[in-house]
Amino acid sequence: MGRWVFDAIGKIEADHQRSADTHLFKLTVPQLEGVDLYLKDESTHPTGSLKHRLARSLFLYALCNGKLDEGIPVIEASSGSTAVSEAYFAKMLGLPFIAVMPRSTAQSKIDTITHYGGRCHFVDSAPDMHDAATRLAGQTGGYFMDQFLYAERATDWRGNNNIAESIFEQMQKEPHRVPHTLVMSAGTGGTSATLGRYIRYKGYETRLMVVDPDNSVFYDSFMRNDPTLTANCSSRIEGIGRPRVEKSFQPDVIDDMMKVPDGASIACMQWLARLIGRKAGPSTGTNLWGALHVARGMAERGERGSIVTLMCDSGERYLNTYYNPEWVRSTFGDISTYEKQLRVFA
Repeated sequence: MGRWVFDAIGKIEADHQRSADTHLFKLTVPQLEGVDLYLKDESTHPTGSLKHRLARSLFLYALCNGKLDEGIPVIEASSGSTAVSEAYFAKMLGLPFIAVMPRSTAQSKIDTITHYGGRCHFVDSAPDMHDAATRLAGQTGGYFMDQFLYAERATDWRGNNNIAESIFEQMQKEPHRVPHTLVMSAGTGGTSATLGRYIRYKGYETRLMVVDPDNSVFYDSFMRNDPTLTANCSSRIEGIGRPRVEKSFQPDVIDDMMKVPDGASIACMQWLARLIGRKAGPSTGTNLWGALHVARGMAERGERGSIVTLMCDSGERYLNTYYNPEWVRSTFGDISTYEKQLRVFA
């Protein structure tokens, strides 16, 4: 291993050492008596999202597998948050970075990528991203980080302060310290793979439910046991949902899946903002809708326990889109049906 690679690994590890773990906070929902609901706030990472963990793991994976060295461009196919986090680490190491993304990606994410010195290569839709990234890597002599392939193998799912270990440690002093259910959405599938594997490794009885937005094939693939499914459309919930079943998606460690309508994700995201006075991104709305569904079922059956889900990123990135009523109306239509359903928790 060359000196540059050794120093690069050291820089990433030092950055990790300087970063505190993310907070786990409890939601107060009186209507869910006996069921405690928690959000792990991944928006507090240096790059503002859950993808900071993934980007760090992907860079270390590439460095330790001899794929990256001084001056090699890094290419990624990403709708935003992963690209933001990878741009941060690329800048740290002095590497060129190119993000391949749909033209519809939030401008705030594009601005953040360029702030970190990266540049954006736009395609018309999500299904075009992978091939475009592969071509760019070939043309530039770069390395395609390929989060959708390497996410599940780049993270040490047995521990080493991964997100699963962090959740269970932070729950140790809570009334129901072993969660009844963890709820997570799927983009690459890497986080759900880490959660599911860790649950089994530690022998917990916790269930893992993965929620999936409209225009994504993960749910149908899981229900039909068919990994070959594809779609010709893209998820409208930025950062999650895919038009094909990615290699990092591991259905065998998932206990159940739920399809969440896009209108429900948006309504739930906005409901959370009113509840806690802070804005989260749309994938958090997807996660929380699933968590509330599980919690309500437990309460109706008289069960007691805890549920943990994730706040994936901050809503500040989406002020002009998902928090803009006109944009929501023109993109998703009327979401009042889902807003009414959430009033039972108000």
